[in-house]
Amino acid sequence: MLSSEFQFPYGAVYFRKSNPPTEHWEKDYATAREDGLNVFRHWFMWSAIEVAPGVYDWDDYDRQLDLAAKNGMKTIIAELVQSMPDWAMRKYPDAVQLTADGRKMTLNMGVSTATGGFAKNGGGGLTLNCPEVREVAGKFLTALANRYKDHPAILGYDIWNECNYAEDLDYSEYSRAAFRIWLREKYGDLKALAQAWYRYSYAEWNDIQPPAQIAAYPECLDWLQFKRDNFYDQMQWRIDTIRAVDKTNMIAAHGVSGAIPDMASHGCDDWLAASKVELYGYTWIQARKGTEPWKTWYGVDINRAAARGKPFWHAERQAGPLWLQPQVIGRDKEDGRVAEPEDIRIWSMMSMAGGVRGMMNLRFRPLLDGPLFGAFGAYGMDGARTTRSQMQTDLGRWANDPGQSELWKARPVRGEIGILVVRETQEWDYLLNHDRREKPYREAMWGAFRGFLEAGWQPDWVHIDDIDAYDTLYFPYPIMFTSQQAQALAAWVKKGGTLVAEACPGYFGDRGRVGQMQPNMGLDEVFGARQVEVEFMPDIGDRIRMDFSGAQVRGGGFLQSYEPTTGSELGRFSDGRIAIVENRYGQGRTLLVGSNPSVGYFQTDGGENASYFVNVMTWCGLERHVTLSNPALFARLHLNERSGYLWLVNPTREDQQTDMRFAGMHDLQQGNRVLWPVSKTAEYGTLTVPARDVVILELTDSR
Repeated sequence: MLSSEFQFPYGAVYFRKSNPPTEHWEKDYATAREDGLNVFRHWFMWSAIEVAPGVYDWDDYDRQLDLAAKNGMKTIIAELVQSMPDWAMRKYPDAVQLTADGRKMTLNMGVSTATGGFAKNGGGGLTLNCPEVREVAGKFLTALANRYKDHPAILGYDIWNECNYAEDLDYSEYSRAAFRIWLREKYGDLKALAQAWYRYSYAEWNDIQPPAQIAAYPECLDWLQFKRDNFYDQMQWRIDTIRAVDKTNMIAAHGVSGAIPDMASHGCDDWLAASKVELYGYTWIQARKGTEPWKTWYGVDINRAAARGKPFWHAERQAGPLWLQPQVIGRDKEDGRVAEPEDIRIWSMMSMAGGVRGMMNLRFRPLLDGPLFGAFGAYGMDGARTTRSQMQTDLGRWANDPGQSELWKARPVRGEIGILVVRETQEWDYLLNHDRREKPYREAMWGAFRGFLEAGWQPDWVHIDDIDAYDTLYFPYPIMFTSQQAQALAAWVKKGGTLVAEACPGYFGDRGRVGQMQPNMGLDEVFGARQVEVEFMPDIGDRIRMDFSGAQVRGGGFLQSYEPTTGSELGRFSDGRIAIVENRYGQGRTLLVGSNPSVGYFQTDGGENASYFVNVMTWCGLERHVTLSNPALFARLHLNERSGYLWLVNPTREDQQTDMRFAGMHDLQQGNRVLWPVSKTAEYGTLTVPARDVVILELTDSR
């Protein structure tokens, strides 16, 4: 449970300084209380509070917490030190963040708040690598925590809004100096650095500059990894500064479900961010992402994986329209541009089915100013109730009804198969294809996820550090990882794991160096095969064809043909070269597939390669947790020590019917209770799931 105060924390982001109007606060809080909301988050912007050096204006924020206490609600304080005061930009001009070409960050109006102090990045106009900036920002955070840590309405703090940073920052002198310190700690001396970077004329550490050319070289790998470490160290500094004052209240954070594909470019490392806090969450807005079911599942599933068993929540959910923004232009009205009540229901329920145990709308009511006017809020421009807010109310009251207490104690079962996520793989692909139109990494990762999901399985995202929790893994785009990671994978297979890998596993090894023997780093023994030929032509990868289990498979991305050693041939390319090899290694098994069928699935929007993913699961010997007769529906199984629950999810605009069957391992059968819809009585045999809705069934032991 996220909070001892509430069964299911449920609320919205409310105060962003310029909005909502002061005269409506009392009424809005009363409406929220009456409608079942129990938590508000507010943006505590440094630029809006420290109006002059050492001069703090807390009045509006004091009133927010007092109103929350009056209405029996709780408050999450979103610290925004990245919203920087204008006086600080004048006072610390040398600390202004720079792009590679020397462009200085400026403080602009924040599009999500219509308030000044925001740069076009996730780190602010000034770098926190400057000791003086960090000192004054730290004083603000200390004053913030001291002021509110004992307030009866506080629930906790949200750190570093959406946990990401700009792609082309930071090249200020302070960040350059921090980079040199990081390199010194990694390499020890200039000679070792010169050998690693192939730069042989550094006479002293100050000769080192961050790479302005982003390409597939070791120096660029180090730059990406430094930026990640540096920004997340700053996140930890924020946490430590608050914890030095407030040792009790919760520390939370939320990202944007951006690990695929923006872990390398924008630092969207959901696993790292989640590891630093007690509660992790995510922003997911269908208006910006699209309403295709796989996207909504991806948004929640990547966070469930990153949370690693901790509670997590949907920190910013859409409940209103989005006007005029580039993400929606050209899309259908029904594709998230407006949020109908039924949309709010299905988007919320899919998040819950994915495992969230709390939810907030990213606006209580829309902004009245700026380009995001009218966006996202469930309530009207004047705070009045709407049909959307009524749906939000119905969901919140249901979620906090005591009758659902056991439901929220249950957890989603582990997926039948895990999709392997390796940060270094993404970093290398980002560098290798930085200036290319083709982006095979994201297509492969999302294509594999879709291929399994849309065939009725639950594919989980699995970080390379978490592989021991899974028996079967799929590696969609394995072109680069480290020798240490190769050893870990080999040991995992040897102990009994089943690994399916697409073309070129570990082709690039440590520091991105190509192995002279392929598969690289000793993996030829694991896969029981050696490369004969390789082709890196992703622009025409759609022409690749191979056979597997009697079905033609469309390739994509790259091509790698093989000569089996200890392995056995299972498929050939259309030109006769060997494409697929299976092998036994120790107690485990491997399947090596010489192209990227996941790319083919993604590029054809599921039109090709559906049978490939079914055949892979057949080869793995895996059974679905729940088999449905209707492929338009999705099933998610949740279990706890006392009971089980089945979520049947219908994202379509028509009622759907299905039969179902549980995997034998579960010993489950349908019980007599239907938790949702609240008016629905138990059906047996063929079940009906209403349009844009779910059916939640209580399950019993069949033994």
